[in-house]
Amino acid sequence: MKDGKKSVVINGRFLGQPVTGVQRFAEEITAALLELADFPIEILVPRGVRPRADGPLVGAPVTEVGRTGGHLWEQVDLPLHLKRHGSPLLIGLSSTAPAFYKRQFAPHHDVTYVRYPESFSWKFRLLYRVLAPFFLKSAMRIITVSEFSRSEIAEHFKVDPEKIIVVPNAPSAIFAQKSQRSVRATPGAPEHPYFLAVSSPNIHKNFDRLEQAFEVFTAGDESDIELRIIGQQSQSFAKREVPGSTRVRYLGRVSDSELADAYAGALAFVFPSLYEGFGIPPLEAQAAGAPVIASKTASMPEVLGDSVLYIDPLDTSSIAGALNELASNDHLRTELREHGRENSARFSWRLSAAHLLEEVTRTSTSG
Repeated sequence: MKDGKKSVVINGRFLGQPVTGVQRFAEEITAALLELADFPIEILVPRGVRPRADGPLVGAPVTEVGRTGGHLWEQVDLPLHLKRHGSPLLIGLSSTAPAFYKRQFAPHHDVTYVRYPESFSWKFRLLYRVLAPFFLKSAMRIITVSEFSRSEIAEHFKVDPEKIIVVPNAPSAIFAQKSQRSVRATPGAPEHPYFLAVSSPNIHKNFDRLEQAFEVFTAGDESDIELRIIGQQSQSFAKREVPGSTRVRYLGRVSDSELADAYAGALAFVFPSLYEGFGIPPLEAQAAGAPVIASKTASMPEVLGDSVLYIDPLDTSSIAGALNELASNDHLRTELREHGRENSARFSWRLSAAHLLEEVTRTSTSG
């Protein structure tokens, strides 16, 4: 970057955060940008932060700046460093951005915290209400993940839609690599057929209705089909009690390889969410060869097209009916697997990064 014509840096704060969909997006897009760009791109991080050992950025060089961490680093140390070094173009790919730094592409994946505030802690809601209007207004461009989110952000924040760049998510390569395998195991659980759900168990993820539907599905059922839920509740979300059940298993966080195995071995993947700006897990499941049940709400029809069995997420009988249909219909499962692989192949981190790079190149050259 020091000797190049373009000065582009990436806000690498996400490398110090637990990996959810937002962090996976940031990792993969950053990795693809580093591969595609014909000019240096520097990743700035707080002290002690490094790429995770099993992620796509392992071994990538990072530059430590500042003396703090968290939001204080992002709002104070990072912009001060940038201004001392010629105010380069900053690319944000995670959740937040410096509130008053103008030469940046700021991220905003969705407005779930607006549509479903009860899902989030009051601290998270307050932080976003304070910061988001400022960095969305000051940024040169805004990065989001779907046309649905683009319209939601434009409407809520009264932002010109032309300012917003859509950079879609994609399934990571490890999931497609597992797609040909017949796997029937997940960490910490015995060998049984299972439906799989992957997410933090928070209110807008709709796990209460999924569990109720699973109870309806299993009523009087003598099979050993389980419901397995992978993920861990984030501190950003409102606390939710996790019920106990011998056939509903919460498995916590797992590695990418274990997650890929879980997708590949599932009877079907279930995504009952009430609201998503994009929704990576269904694509990951499709890439790994799992048939998918998904809500017909928010961004899901845009992302999933006709490749899934849709449900009404507010109707437990609709969810239970889909569970029963996928459990009993081999032909439908096979058909959805085929359609799912075709659908997931539409999305590529490389293509998404190339689209972003076009905008970055245009801006860094003209600015």
